[in-house]
Amino acid sequence: MPITVQQLHPVFVGQVTGLDLREPLDQEVVVAISDAINRYEVLVFPGQFITDEQQMAFSRRFGDLETTVRAYRKDFVPRLDPHIADISNLDQNNSVRPKDDRLRLNALGNRLWHSDSSFKRVPARFSLLSARVVPSEGGETQFADMRAAWDALPDRMKSRLEGLICEHTQLFSRARIGFTDWSEEEREKMAPVPQVLVRTHPGSGRKSLFLSSHAGRIRGMEEPEARMLLLDLTEFATQPQFVYTHKWAVGDLVMWDNRCTMHRAREYDETQVRDMHRTTVSDGVPTVAEAA
Repeated sequence: MPITVQQLHPVFVGQVTGLDLREPLDQEVVVAISDAINRYEVLVFPGQFITDEQQMAFSRRFGDLETTVRAYRKDFVPRLDPHIADISNLDQNNSVRPKDDRLRLNALGNRLWHSDSSFKRVPARFSLLSARVVPSEGGETQFADMRAAWDALPDRMKSRLEGLICEHTQLFSRARIGFTDWSEEEREKMAPVPQVLVRTHPGSGRKSLFLSSHAGRIRGMEEPEARMLLLDLTEFATQPQFVYTHKWAVGDLVMWDNRCTMHRAREYDETQVRDMHRTTVSDGVPTVAEAA
């Protein structure tokens, strides 16, 4: 089953056609998709009206799936399978969450530039997001190319960043929007984890920035200086020439490589339903050895 990839942005993002992801894929196609995501970082599969089971089966061809963590509180009732992240504005009864809903307020942090699961010691490799219901306007997802951003940095800045280790936690990202409604148990479980600031992408051999709103400290650096550096780098890396905006249609599935991209959600009318289902493939190993 041959696939066709059309580039959608000058430096990254490819649209893949010639596939039906509801059907089992042979290894040759999986290899072709792997080659394509190594080249394009973000792949758009239009017209894939898949179920959660089909999405999980496809995602598992690329590695082990993470289980989602939406809340550590014992009263949390999930709407979807534990291997499906519920990227929606719906509660467990499929009703739109009210404006003061705790999980809605927490999810507003997804509008910050981030890399999925960078707050876990073993971060995410791939994310796959499927559009089940979309609002009439807004709710786009933007992606930023961290390999192209690295390439564009001055040599002096590259030398400064090599070898730096950041600390990531959702406590940092949510504090940026004023969300602090955490239990003590949650705070303990969300202790900061170390991540390198510069990665070498294994599928391409290219270097990449590893940025995220979850990053709030740099080891060996005073916190105000570290935060200013991270803000400057994020501003640089999300300039228009590095960014692709995806306008969703029902049936779209978008797959991206968290090791060399950042992404963020955009605003929409939350009286309308936006129902997106995400599977996340673990990278398998930490970016910083445990002993560090």
